[in-house]
Amino acid sequence: MPVVSISLDDESSAALDSITEALGLKGRSESVRFAIKTATAEIREMEDFSGTVEGVMIMVHGSHGDRWITQVQHRYGDIIKTQLHSHLQDRNCLEVMIISGDGSSVRDMMREIHSSGCCRYLKFVRS
Repeated sequence: MPVVSISLDDESSAALDSITEALGLKGRSESVRFAIKTATAEIREMEDFSGTVEGVMIMVHGSHGDRWITQVQHRYGDIIKTQLHSHLQDRNCLEVMIISGDGSSVRDMMREIHSSGCCRYLKFVRS
């Protein structure tokens, strides 16, 4: 098995330790393998988006002062049928969006949100 060295900030390192403990895993390497499997499953699910895709997108991000989310919502306004915005603790915001549109557009929207680095949580629940 190849050895891969990575650098983590303090927050990510603490989160990795929390994952290890919460899931009862044997160590950090097992936790990283778990995270890779989870991300791979999400990517496979996104790749299956074909034809019309409908569902609920749930997102947590920083302050509503962040303009990137507004830009994303305008760019994908044709597939966002309804949206709800709520303020959470610690200046976080929750977005809940009803999505209906071409699977490639939904996939593109999710990729754009992930790649922004501004989203703390993103989940699409397909109907």
